Amino acid sequence: MIKMIALYKHPEDKEAFDEHYFNTHGPLTAKIPGLRDMKVTKMHGSPMGGEAKYYLMAEMYYDSMEAFQEAMKTDEAKASGKDVMSFAGDLVTMMIGEEIDE
Repeated sequence: MIKMIALYKHPEDKEAFDEHYFNTHGPLTAKIPGLRDMKVTKMHGSPMGGEAKYYLMAEMYYDSMEAFQEAMKTDEAKASGKDVMSFAGDLVTMMIGEEIDE
């Protein structure tokens, strides 16, 4: 499985961020063709104590790199990308990874 991981730094207005993320961005992203699963984690702290470096993590799963690349060409993926840049462009770091089952 290939996954795109989005890590979000702490927003200034967490309530407004949550409202947009969970009611607009998440549903928009969920429409991307080929997306197998989407898991969202809200961070609550660090094992060393104190606030976590990131506020939220989203993991979006695809069957393969080819499936991911095809999905990213769709209008739905472009709309999701445009939306994330509009409300969290300065907060988000995105990465692509491959799950390793050993």
